[in-house]
Amino acid sequence: MEISSPRRVLAVSLADEGHHLARIIKDLTGTYPKQDPAALAGSTHDLSLKTAYYTAEVPIWLDLVSSPTEWAGTFLSVDAKEVLEVLGGVIVVFSLPVKSQTDETKAARELIQNVGKVVKDGLGGWSWDGVSLCLGIGEIDDVDEWEDCCAEWGLEFVQVKSQSVATRNEFGEKTGIPRALEALEANDWVLGLTDDLEHEDYEAEVRAGMGDTSKDADGPDLDPESLDFGFDREDFAGLKQAILNAGKEDDDFLNGEPSTYSGKKDGEESVDDEDIKKLERMMVKLQAVRDTSAGMPEEQRKRIAAKAVAEVMKEL
Repeated sequence: MEISSPRRVLAVSLADEGHHLARIIKDLTGTYPKQDPAALAGSTHDLSLKTAYYTAEVPIWLDLVSSPTEWAGTFLSVDAKEVLEVLGGVIVVFSLPVKSQTDETKAARELIQNVGKVVKDGLGGWSWDGVSLCLGIGEIDDVDEWEDCCAEWGLEFVQVKSQSVATRNEFGEKTGIPRALEALEANDWVLGLTDDLEHEDYEAEVRAGMGDTSKDADGPDLDPESLDFGFDREDFAGLKQAILNAGKEDDDFLNGEPSTYSGKKDGEESVDDEDIKKLERMMVKLQAVRDTSAGMPEEQRKRIAAKAVAEVMKEL
């Protein structure tokens, strides 16, 4: 399908690192921004995405950040609500400092933390159905600190080295710009679908194309192992019960509608259509987290899995 009016990407870097932002945009799209790197703030650059399931011209909004704290405050204000509602992706670009560069390290961490606040508080964190990437530019070998820092704020860390470096790691997973493009292509860019049936049909087509058989005649397959994502059955059982219990609340945080939870009878759970929809939607969200982290090392992927489940249960 052709997505005629897709969601947007917000790409940011520190004000004095506009040249890094320009390079990333060129690597992602194939062309440099027309503006001077120091004047990228407020400009837009299109990203052409074409997969077996859709084509889209995704606008990338570029911004340069002088004060991360003030920047986050602006994006978390009431005036920025409409901007956040059309975002489908967030990209943070920064230069990987060596350990001796304490000022640069502090500045980079401050940028990541404040963009993370916008993702968590403004976009919904793990429940947001968008893609959030943190692209660190540099050749340093020890990146554990940056992986942990980004994961803490719901951002996937991707190291971008020189063009001559291999684009796959020892596990055959994509790295660098190819990994960033992979995550962007796996995202849902459809904006403002008001017809639930149309959205369900679209998701069904994507699932079918990806070989996902999680929906069948008997309803959704809620087997956590099908996610291949690092959490076990006990964790998932607790998550499922939390979702069902959340149905007792007047305000359903997943779809904004009153719950129709009917409680238990004779010691058994009574699960109605609304509860099934909640479980389905939560599975889709968890699968989106899985897809976003697909190219990460196994240990980091498991950390993100545990954090995703914890975030969901905390919100419920």
